Amino acid sequence: MAGGKETPRQKMIGMMYLVLTALLALQVSSAIIDKFVILNESIEYAVKESVVRNKTTVDNIKKAVVERGNKPIELEVVKQAETVRKESDALISFMAKLKDDLIAKSGGREEDGKSFKGAKEEDAVAVYMVGAGETKNGEAYKLQKMLNDYASNMTKIMPDKKFGKLAMDGKEDPLFKDNPEQKNKDFAKLNFESTPMVAALAVLSELQSKVTNIEASLMGDLKAKVGAADFKFDVVLPMVKPESRIVAAGTKYKAEMFVGARDSKMIPTMSYGGKKLDVKNGIGIVEFTAQGGNYDAEGNFKTKWKGQITIPKPTGGDTTLNIEEEYIVARPVIQIQSASVSALYFNCGNKLNVMVPALGATYNPKFTGTGADFLTSGKKGEVTIVPNGQQVKLVVSSDGNLIGDQMFKVRPIPKPEIVALANGKPVDEKAGMPAPGPRSITMVAKPDEGFKTFLPDDARYQVTAYVVTLARGRRVIATKNATNQQVDLVEFASQASANDRIIIDIKSVKRKNFRDQVEEVPGMANTIKIISLN
Repeated sequence: MAGGKETPRQKMIGMMYLVLTALLALQVSSAIIDKFVILNESIEYAVKESVVRNKTTVDNIKKAVVERGNKPIELEVVKQAETVRKESDALISFMAKLKDDLIAKSGGREEDGKSFKGAKEEDAVAVYMVGAGETKNGEAYKLQKMLNDYASNMTKIMPDKKFGKLAMDGKEDPLFKDNPEQKNKDFAKLNFESTPMVAALAVLSELQSKVTNIEASLMGDLKAKVGAADFKFDVVLPMVKPESRIVAAGTKYKAEMFVGARDSKMIPTMSYGGKKLDVKNGIGIVEFTAQGGNYDAEGNFKTKWKGQITIPKPTGGDTTLNIEEEYIVARPVIQIQSASVSALYFNCGNKLNVMVPALGATYNPKFTGTGADFLTSGKKGEVTIVPNGQQVKLVVSSDGNLIGDQMFKVRPIPKPEIVALANGKPVDEKAGMPAPGPRSITMVAKPDEGFKTFLPDDARYQVTAYVVTLARGRRVIATKNATNQQVDLVEFASQASANDRIIIDIKSVKRKNFRDQVEEVPGMANTIKIISLN
């Protein structure tokens, strides 16, 4: 589709178009003509939805730029978005006029306003779109230039997209370049010669769909440039990641101190013991030599260190977060210190810090074992365990010498909770919502809090397929398939009334793991959420 991602619906419509085109080449029947009418209506509906979404994206970009202070570089992005919208709208409108002209030249519509008097008309289509005889002065030649110029202009705005031609001659089109009967035809003849009027409408609608696809792809990239797609957060937590909470007296304690939920444009300053720390990528390193003290019967001495993180507020000024971290100084004996977990999660990247404090700088660990894959990051003592069995045995060596081993149980990944959001807030399924209900619903797969806290990179879920039904009693009023987290329910709202129900049937939930691999979450299909309208 010349760049940009197609939705499943658009892919389905494209396949239907190819199949009906093939059938049309064999024999023009009333049934095929009717199918082209339905196909054209479906594509036109999808185009209208895309146009509305793209207009909304432009508005969101403008709003984001204003909120961020109208920075000159971001105002340029606004101009680009407006240019894309203007050129897309002009091209879509031109093709809409061509469709109106084809309908008029073939006899207009029937009295019902839906069907066409000249649905099968071919000559009028050829004369208007291709031209009489060999004149080649039809509108299709003008359209071909406009489509290909549009793709070229969009590539100039976003060079890494590299949109190809939208209107190709037979020798360029992968579908026809090897077909001896079609490869020598130009774009106009390929699409509008010996073509019934309703099929020509479907061709033009499909081209409109390609334009909206390119526009949507560009809008997504432009939106991200001005931070309109940034995640918003309202909670800031000071975080500490020590290599070990137990250190031997006379050896160094080392920890990473950083800000959780940090904005990439927010530059924090950090200090420990009144001394400013070097901060790189939002992370400050705390390092000092641990001192012994009053050891307990087990040879441990508990103590604390304190630090501060100062960050700028979005509204101006600074705020300081205080950190008080407890650590344990151990007598200088050989021991294995691993992350304080009693069990690991199956097929997840369980990251642990395994330290042997008394070895100090000579500590050069190697991790092996059974029941898992053991991945190292290059940081001393850091290992990621990916369990593939019910129990894991971690074996630690240093410079070829066995240090010891640690056994871990393996727990299954907890299933996420499915939550329906309306207006950005969870829907109260018990209380329901006032009729006619929400104009859109966002389906969120909320991970188990403990799992998310321990393994945030493995707790990334998304509802990828579900069916939304508007029901009245035992009757189904309307149904909509959704493949995005958010689904537009405007058409439901126009039909809904009190005592109706919105039924959400989950079909697929997927999880992205720490390797960025996507897998299906088992046991989530057919999860039902019901919103009563009152």
